[in-house]
Amino acid sequence: MKAVVYEEFGQTPAIQQVADPKPTKTGIVLQVKATGICRSDWHGWMGNDSDVKLPHVPGHELAGEIVEIGSEIKNWRIGERVTLPFVGGCGRCPQCASGNQQVCDFQFQPGFTHWGSFAEFVAIDYADTNLVKLPEEIDFVTASSLGCRFVTSFRAVVEQGKVKGGEWLAVHGCGGVGLSAIMIANALGANVVAIDISDEKLDFAKSIGAVAVVNSKKDENVIEAVKEITKGGAHVSLDALGSPITCFNSVANLRKRGKHIQVGIMEPEFRNTPIPMGLLMSNELEIYGSHGMQAHKYPEMLEMIKQGKLQPEKLIGKTISLEESINELVNMNSFSGTGVTVIDRF
Repeated sequence: MKAVVYEEFGQTPAIQQVADPKPTKTGIVLQVKATGICRSDWHGWMGNDSDVKLPHVPGHELAGEIVEIGSEIKNWRIGERVTLPFVGGCGRCPQCASGNQQVCDFQFQPGFTHWGSFAEFVAIDYADTNLVKLPEEIDFVTASSLGCRFVTSFRAVVEQGKVKGGEWLAVHGCGGVGLSAIMIANALGANVVAIDISDEKLDFAKSIGAVAVVNSKKDENVIEAVKEITKGGAHVSLDALGSPITCFNSVANLRKRGKHIQVGIMEPEFRNTPIPMGLLMSNELEIYGSHGMQAHKYPEMLEMIKQGKLQPEKLIGKTISLEESINELVNMNSFSGTGVTVIDRF
């Protein structure tokens, strides 16, 4: 099969012909119909993820059609249209037993622990409990855009943040994660303040539901700007980028007893970044992480999409070919363009 392969971290990948994948007993093989390009893929390519072993095929936001199944597969058949979370739970560890497959002790992650979906085919393990059947109303490109950024934001806003109608949510960073969070929070009736350095992205944020925006490149004090807009601070704030500045601002712009959700991945040198602990204690703030979403939690989100309450297709900036994905991947950290980029031509 044809795949994007990198043999050294930080060096430009290449299109290669590699062996077609085979399923394990508990796995399947998908023909990839669409796969998103995410900044997490960039982190893997840069060597920021210890699970990645070289040579490697990136890609973890995907949708496709089952073309082969393992001998122990019970719930799936060849020809079914499916997507999946970027974390597959083993089904046996204590985390999976509690329903928290997104933090499985022995997780399968295409594009990180195993070869991913920047390819014509991809093998998926632990398939019986981790695949999600696609409704006919949702096409492959839209489904692939859900795989990491949208579902992670959904869980961050709905489960971790428990955002309610009328509350204020601050979203720091208007890439795929941030824009997804804005759309989801707006559907729940929350008021969203979007923060970014790009007027283009902030304009798009307003078009999908943000009621106020702050350009952090132009405003000298993001924290005070958010507090002024929200009349005291956000009830929930989300760092959708992953930097010392956005993390600090997200915690510091909360009102008393507010909640910070960390979704953006920090680069290695910033993973022990400072946070305002004085405010955390005196204002009784809460800090949560959000790492994907379990397959069994997808139905609520998919139903909202089918009903038109969520429209993730609006977040798709462009579709490209597998060959074009190389340039997109290596330039991911430039933060150019608006919306999600999806590979749909292999």
